[in-house]
Amino acid sequence: MNKNETKKLIIAGPCAIETKTQFYNTVDQIHHHTDVIRAGAWKARTCAESYPGIGTKALSWIQDVQEKYQTPVAIEVGTPNHVELAINHNINIIWIGARTTVNPFYVEEIAKSLEGSDIEVWVKNPIIADLKLWIGAIERFKKRGVKKIKAIHRGFFNEKKNSIYRNLPYWKLLKDFIKLSPHNSPIICDPSHIAGQKKYVYEIAEKAYENHLGGLMLEVHCNPSQALSDKKQQLNPEEFKRLLSRLNEKY
Repeated sequence: MNKNETKKLIIAGPCAIETKTQFYNTVDQIHHHTDVIRAGAWKARTCAESYPGIGTKALSWIQDVQEKYQTPVAIEVGTPNHVELAINHNINIIWIGARTTVNPFYVEEIAKSLEGSDIEVWVKNPIIADLKLWIGAIERFKKRGVKKIKAIHRGFFNEKKNSIYRNLPYWKLLKDFIKLSPHNSPIICDPSHIAGQKKYVYEIAEKAYENHLGGLMLEVHCNPSQALSDKKQQLNPEEFKRLLSRLNEKY
């Protein structure tokens, strides 16, 4: 990447909102370095015992954070009810998680609920390496009149567990997605979910820049060792700032 390329979009924040203190503390330390705060109110978890997010209670905090720090917040949604609640709390950016993208029924219902709104939608790749599902999900939102759409590359399920990464980046498959997708949606990389461990996040971010992706979506927590989800892959605020500094120096 050369210095003249369009500025990368930087999205950062906790995997999940756990408490008001944890959320505000994290945002307070990173908002100057981010374009959008990511925050999980609801989490689609593989295991029933995994932390599902604090839920609706977090929405008023998100609304307050947007006003206090003048920075937009993006949240994951999994149902039309989530969409309605987000809109009612002035949340204008939502993302569709990998476990939702894989199901066309869910995607269609969420897309239908967005008709007539001006919400921006980010679509994560499905857990499985099926480009048609990913492209199809984007098409469903396009057909319902959603104009602002980004694709999020968060890696694909590593069935054989034969990689140092939690999810496989499949950079060649990503290039195929760019060729096959008729929508030319900007693509953001989620190094946290690909890496699975914070020590690999920088190298994935570096690869995203080398592949000319449009930005990064990073998990950052004020105290990762105490996080209720994804503690191994979340950066603390100082690690996050150092990562951005290294990238800015190199690219």
